[in-house]
Amino acid sequence: MIQIKLLSLVGSFAENKELAKKIRLEKIIPALEKKQEVILDFKGIDSATQSFIHALISDILRKYGSEALELIAFKNCSETVKKIINIVVDYMQESD
Repeated sequence: MIQIKLLSLVGSFAENKELAKKIRLEKIIPALEKKQEVILDFKGIDSATQSFIHALISDILRKYGSEALELIAFKNCSETVKKIINIVVDYMQESD
């Protein structure tokens, strides 16, 4: 299991798509390929853009399918962040 504390990487407003892509490519995907659980810790993050969340997880859902969600946990999410994650996940599952 790996835990990724996003606050120190992206700040309290997660908006940088390039950072999201880097986290996805360098941390999340390598862990998933080893079948490790990934905890994305949003503690201290007040909000995020939909494009940030999309860059963080949509390629994973496209590549691995919704089974990837069994290995990814979203922790300490504000209500705003939860809504955005749900929007992105729902959209990606509809586009399958």
